[in-house]
Amino acid sequence: MDSTPSLSRRALLKRSSLGLGWLAFSALAARDVEAATSLSAPKVRTHFPARARRVIVLTMRGGPSHVDLLDYKPDLERYSGKPSTRGTNAQGANLLGPVHPFRRYGESGLHMTSLLPRIGEHADDLCVINSMHTDVPNHAPAVVQMHTGSFQFVRPSLGAWTLYGLGSENENLPGFITLNPPAGDGGSRNYGNAFLPSVCQGTRLGTGQLPGLYSLFFKNSDLPDSGISNLENSSRSSAQQRRQLDLIREMNEARLAREPHQPEVEGMIESFELAFRMQTEVPDVLDIEAEPQETLDLYGVGQGRDDRFARQCILARRLVESGVRFVEVASPLDWDHHTLISQNLPKSCAAIDQATGALITDLKRRGMLEDTLVIWGGEFGRTPYAPGLDGRDHNHRGFSLWMAGGGVKGGINYGATDEIGYEAVDNPMHIRDWHATVLHLLGLDHTRLIYTYGGQEFRLTDNGGQVAKEILV
Repeated sequence: MDSTPSLSRRALLKRSSLGLGWLAFSALAARDVEAATSLSAPKVRTHFPARARRVIVLTMRGGPSHVDLLDYKPDLERYSGKPSTRGTNAQGANLLGPVHPFRRYGESGLHMTSLLPRIGEHADDLCVINSMHTDVPNHAPAVVQMHTGSFQFVRPSLGAWTLYGLGSENENLPGFITLNPPAGDGGSRNYGNAFLPSVCQGTRLGTGQLPGLYSLFFKNSDLPDSGISNLENSSRSSAQQRRQLDLIREMNEARLAREPHQPEVEGMIESFELAFRMQTEVPDVLDIEAEPQETLDLYGVGQGRDDRFARQCILARRLVESGVRFVEVASPLDWDHHTLISQNLPKSCAAIDQATGALITDLKRRGMLEDTLVIWGGEFGRTPYAPGLDGRDHNHRGFSLWMAGGGVKGGINYGATDEIGYEAVDNPMHIRDWHATVLHLLGLDHTRLIYTYGGQEFRLTDNGGQVAKEILV
């Protein structure tokens, strides 16, 4: 980023509560900055030294069953088949023990399902949070709350807040990218900017359909849907495009001079400029054919099964390696196992296990894991009881997710649910607490990362949020 901001950035400095535009913090926060991190250009100031400089979120939409995957409960296994006394929907339902065996992994001896052996190989890098809880047991609002902190109102997503605070490390790429996000369960709200500057919104790559994703990752693919339109301009040279954009920019800036409060015009100026710069770098970043065969094999690309998730994980690594600040990857299969969980849970695990383990391996061997925060989880968990013969209902009172790298302790469990996994009872971590902790790892104080909109000060964690300092390195 050059030292002289454009008119659109100068306008942002004046009109928002940002002290340094969308690449820094609110004026209130800037007065309290304690230290600068050693992040590469563009230099940003944080509230305290950051442990993580980038984030990869692996979203398992549908509510993965924590009591079958990450939260081992001997009592649940012991009393499986007995009537349940927990939960308003438990009348007539029996407890259901883990549908596949747990085992211990790593020197830490973390209990995890035997269905995730590749992830289990990295047990000593994982911080498993077993005391997550959220406010609603329905998919769409819970997914939105997981991403934005609120299931009721349109709010900026975690990725947008991250970009607002830190900006991107590569001016030729979006700072926040979401790969093949589902259209349902909140849709664009999950990566939207809401009232933050439009440059903070997530850029969607892929449409949630297999052809779009395949062609997105391969230059020479003959599939028609590339996921990104107009990466090449067949009618104008780069120099001609530059002159055209300069003219459009001058016209937009003239409008801003006449009508100062035009955030959509400011956003359009930034979007045009970013799109022009993307034409140079995006094709190479998206070309995973450039990866060595050993890397493709590590992730499981082309090994005779659906390898969408493997391709997405490779691309996520390539994106953060290229300076993208925040990347979200969506699981290809749903985890909403109301029935046939003993058959379908292995399928969901098999679709993501190898690639997830490979992602951690790849980041470690490149020296990137220590400052890359990897997050795995869904919007809620499942009940310890089965309403039918072989399935589980939604459970928002207690569930699990894990984080690795980026300044979190490895090989630990944090918090706990009760003896059968129904409700968080030890160090309960609400979504707001989790958001506060993620921001803290990025060097951001969630109480001071503020945006003023409509005369009101907003933050991701609203009026709550406690950092789980016990999990920090």
